[in-house]
Amino acid sequence: MRVLIALLCLCASGAWAQTREVRPGELDLTVTVEQTTHLPHAGEMILLTIEGRYRRHITLEKLEHPALDGFGWTQLGPDSWHEERERGQPVKVFRRRMALFPEVAGELEIGPFVHRLTLTEEADKWFEYPLRSEPVRVSVLPAPVPLAEWFPVRELRITDEWSNAPDQLAPGEGVLRVIRLEALGVLPGMVPPMPDLRSPSGGVFAHPVKHLVDLTSRGPVTITFWRWTIRPGNGVSAIVEPVTFDYFDSANQVARRVEIGAQRVAYGAVVPVAREAVVITPAQLPGAVEALVALAVFVAGLALVLAGWRPGGWRWRPGDPLARQARRAARAGDAAGLRRALAAMIARDGPDGARQAALDRLDGAVFGRAQGAPDLVALARAARSRGWTASGVD
Repeated sequence: MRVLIALLCLCASGAWAQTREVRPGELDLTVTVEQTTHLPHAGEMILLTIEGRYRRHITLEKLEHPALDGFGWTQLGPDSWHEERERGQPVKVFRRRMALFPEVAGELEIGPFVHRLTLTEEADKWFEYPLRSEPVRVSVLPAPVPLAEWFPVRELRITDEWSNAPDQLAPGEGVLRVIRLEALGVLPGMVPPMPDLRSPSGGVFAHPVKHLVDLTSRGPVTITFWRWTIRPGNGVSAIVEPVTFDYFDSANQVARRVEIGAQRVAYGAVVPVAREAVVITPAQLPGAVEALVALAVFVAGLALVLAGWRPGGWRWRPGDPLARQARRAARAGDAAGLRRALAAMIARDGPDGARQAALDRLDGAVFGRAQGAPDLVALARAARSRGWTASGVD
């Protein structure tokens, strides 16, 4: 019994041995077109799956596409590899997803794909083996409108967003409008051009179109952003006209139209400020009391003005302490005291003709050759003969 089991294992291992001969069923490559309930139109997405099932060790591999004339195409993500088991034996499974977009109508052929595999033989040497798929034919209906105007999608989601409330703008502010399209089953070149957004009374500034593509197993999802900056043109408000475009719902085989309604764009309401009433009071002549108060204010102001001028103001003479000192010195016959008072007045109030003359006569009488005693009272009186003076003014 043990010998029989060993022989069976040896036979099985020989059947799966790595040889230069490739037996039927060891390497398979198939191309499958996704089945739908309707024939595709030109421009509609066709999903394709290329699958290889390999029961031999593979050292290197490279999949080559056919020419795919009459088709646009894109690969949906990276290739996938995983391992399964059939009848207890490991099977390596290769899979690639593609989206094809027929550009013309009629009977179109998808040529063979070639998977170039590097295998191992008995002597553990490598050799290349080209594995070909069978060609596939598809029937394509003509598009009902020119392809430049044809927008077939399996799913379409639309959002209309504003950077802030369009009817509550600050004075001088603009608002950014973004219409976002998320379309399954199309490439960026198939999305219709951005609509010409119109506003008879507003300023509209279009931004460049932006596209993003997400390659999913269900097909490419193209996300498109249409963007405009809008400002009221008359300083108050503007109406942005509706946005419309057509597309073909390929999942339900129905033509549809999208219409995004008009929108008012305006500066925020300004709350008017209530004007206070201007009260006009008749003018009245002052009475006796008001006249006396005004006269007292005038006299007080005049007294301040006549305060005499130092380097910064006026000085009134009768109450001048230096003048009193000069008078006392003159009456006492104190020539030196009178001279000190006169010199102090000139030093304090600046040059003065009368004071300087009195000081010169006093000096001439005291220190000069003049005969007789000077009249000190007359000199003191001459020094204060003016009622007021200003510094620097004769």
